[in-house]
Amino acid sequence: MASFSDPPVASVPGVVLASRWRREARDLLRHPEAARHLGAAAVALPLLGLAFARFGATGRFAVGAFFICALCLLSAIDIAERRLPNRIVLPSAAAVLAAQTLLFPDRALEWTVAALAAALVLLTPLLIYPGGVGMGDVKLALLLGAALGSAVISALVLASFAAAAYGLFLLVRNGRSARHAAMPLGPFLAFGGVAALLLL
Repeated sequence: MASFSDPPVASVPGVVLASRWRREARDLLRHPEAARHLGAAAVALPLLGLAFARFGATGRFAVGAFFICALCLLSAIDIAERRLPNRIVLPSAAAVLAAQTLLFPDRALEWTVAALAAALVLLTPLLIYPGGVGMGDVKLALLLGAALGSAVISALVLASFAAAAYGLFLLVRNGRSARHAAMPLGPFLAFGGVAALLLL
């Protein structure tokens, strides 16, 4: 006969299962890739809310939401690994350009020219000074142009100012040693792209 101090029969498996889930969640968070994905999602969610508030349930929001998620994920990878994987950047650019052309065929030329022009803008300094810009940044500019059209100009300007401000901060904090520090450009391009999408 069970006493009042005995735990309910169903509660013991429940406690064991909850404990196992917590342990598995902790193990998952220790994995660098999972942590990056969670961080990217945490940044993307409020931005998606802002995009929905601006565009509503429209095709523009659908493209913008995909664009925001791709930028957040790529930024997280670039910060951690100093690279922008082709397997994410190029398919994203192609998908965005195809969606833009399908949804807004009257601006198809604008999306295409903006994508190529933005990539060319970053390809030029890469050819002159390879250490300053990477090919991943050039391909990311392709994505920005496909998503933003003519507004990519403002996105690149905002990205340049943000990167310059951060570089100045590092110079003030670390002195001359900051001149030789590697700084990922992807997050700044992403910042410019999201700002142009939501504000312009």
